[in-house]
Amino acid sequence: MRAAPINPADLNAIEGKYPGKREVPAVPGFEGSGIVSETGRNVSKLTVGSLVLLPHDIGTWREACAVEAEQLVIVPPEVDPVQAAMLKINPLTAWRLLHGYVELTASDWVIQNAANSAAGRSVIQIAHALGYKTVNVVRREELIEELRTEGGDVVLMDGENLRDEVKKATGGAPIHLGLNAVGGESALRLMNCLAASGTLVTFGAMSLQPLKIPNGLLIFKDLRFRGIWINKWYDNATPAERMAAFNPIFEMTGRGLLQTKVEKTYPLSELKAAVEHAARAQRRGKIIFEFGVH
Repeated sequence: MRAAPINPADLNAIEGKYPGKREVPAVPGFEGSGIVSETGRNVSKLTVGSLVLLPHDIGTWREACAVEAEQLVIVPPEVDPVQAAMLKINPLTAWRLLHGYVELTASDWVIQNAANSAAGRSVIQIAHALGYKTVNVVRREELIEELRTEGGDVVLMDGENLRDEVKKATGGAPIHLGLNAVGGESALRLMNCLAASGTLVTFGAMSLQPLKIPNGLLIFKDLRFRGIWINKWYDNATPAERMAAFNPIFEMTGRGLLQTKVEKTYPLSELKAAVEHAARAQRRGKIIFEFGVH
C-alpha cells in the first residue's frame, strides 16, 4: 500500500452505520493506492512496480494485501500516489454526477450544496475543466473566496433568499442539474433554483434530514429526483464504463487540474489520532494514511 484516505463513509462503516456491513474483525478503508510488488503466474496485464487503485471492499488501511488482478485499476505514472488514493470515491462521484443524469454542454449551469466538501470541490474542478459553470452553496463566509479561487463561478451563502441570489448571479440562466449532499431544507432550496424538468441528484445526507418535496415542484415544474451510491455504480459498471470515467480523471489529475487537498498524513501506527483528526468539523483537507514503498 502507498496511501489510503479516511473518508466519512469509513467512519460510518466503523460505527456500523453504513450499508454492506462486514463481519468483524474487519479492516476499514474504502479506497487507496498501492504498488504491485508481486504477480501470480497467470497475470499478464500488470507488472511489478505499477501504481494501482484497490477495490472498495478489500479494506485499505493495511500495509499490504493480495488482490485478484482484475479488481485493480492501473494508474498512469504521472499521477501522484497520494492523489491517486483519493480518486475512486469523490472525483469519480463528481464525474458521474456531471455525466450520468443531465446532458450538459459548455456554459451550462450546475448548482450544488456542501460545495466545500471533497466531492463538491471535485465537482468545481471537473466542471471548470469541462467548461460548465457552477453555483456553489456554502454555510461559512470564509469559504467564498477560497472556492472562487478553485474555479467556482458563483459561491453563495445558503439561506432563505438563495433563489433570488442565484437568479441575480447567473443572469436568470436556467439550471437543469442540482447536486445535493445535505438534504432537508438545503435540498429544498436547491429544488427551487432548478428550471422546469430539472434533475436533483442526491449523493449525501449531511443534515440527516429527509428530502421534503412539495407537490407543486412535481406537478408544475416536473422535477426529477435521482440518487447515486458510487460503490454500487462501480460494482454494476463494465470495465469499459469504469475506464471511460477514470481516464479523464487521471488525465486531469496528472495535469494538476484535479487535486484533493490534504490536511495531514499519518503512519498507520497513529491510527487513533488519525481517525480522531478526520472526525473533526471544519477541516481544510483530507486525512491520509501514507505507507512506505515495499
